[in-house]
Amino acid sequence: MKHLFIINPVAGGKNCRFEETHKEVQEFVKTLKDEAEIYVTKAPFDACAKIEEVAETVDKLFVYACGGDGTLNECANAAANRSNVAITHYPCGTGNDFLKTFGSENAAKFRDLEALATGEIRPIDLIECNDRYGINICSVGIDARVGIDVHKYSKLPIIGGATGYVVSLVVNVIKGVVQKFKITADGEVLDKNITLACACNGRYYGGGFNPVPDAMPDDGILDCLIVEPVSRFQVAKIVGKYAKGKFKELPDIIKHLRTTELEIEADKKFVVNIDGEAAYTNKMRFKLIRNGVNFIFPSKMSCFSANA
Repeated sequence: MKHLFIINPVAGGKNCRFEETHKEVQEFVKTLKDEAEIYVTKAPFDACAKIEEVAETVDKLFVYACGGDGTLNECANAAANRSNVAITHYPCGTGNDFLKTFGSENAAKFRDLEALATGEIRPIDLIECNDRYGINICSVGIDARVGIDVHKYSKLPIIGGATGYVVSLVVNVIKGVVQKFKITADGEVLDKNITLACACNGRYYGGGFNPVPDAMPDDGILDCLIVEPVSRFQVAKIVGKYAKGKFKELPDIIKHLRTTELEIEADKKFVVNIDGEAAYTNKMRFKLIRNGVNFIFPSKMSCFSANA
């Protein structure tokens, strides 16, 4: 048995608490009877190589993603379909959106390292995204473009912070709200302009968007939304309903699908949001992988799906 702590030294952006997190983990490691290792990431996705390397040498591995949703995504990619590896999230990022799926009271329990180390292992679903995996929510369209561009604008000294989202939204609305896609699900094909489409394993993304409030990562289903074309002037209203999970109030504009596979393609490359990380392709297949990764939950949590 081994414990591997993956620490992202830049998680949290301007509110990064690397030194504090590193110290907390170091102190906790001293209390463990099992072998433990702390790995501070040096580049995007190098956590995957580290986890895979260690997983080959031990019978059982607990991996702690000490960072934000991007760090958790890296750990999930490395642990996917590995029976001897279980992952969890010690939230140190900006949004920590995946844990919000389980409610604020339960999400707070993930800040207790001892509760994680002695927690309960349960398999949860993953989203296969071509040659990568998502654990939370994946999307295409204007929200993916806005979300990915936020990082670019937030780094500018005059803008920074939350203002970067506003600037990104304005710029992308000016560029155009709709895109032409061919979407295939359950034998049905939609070849048309859309505003956005998402595939939800979890409930929250983008720092607070909650498109499908009933989505659960252990129910064997992808909850997908497809938003019909809207004008630039309608964006705020429609996105507001979408963000608050009120898609049922707009049945003529937002289509809800419960499926296990959604394929999206276009004539030219488009950006795909995978747990807040960008991928570029002209064809993306979101496929549910049932029980794709072992996840460590603090003991006595009671917010799991009846289908689990």
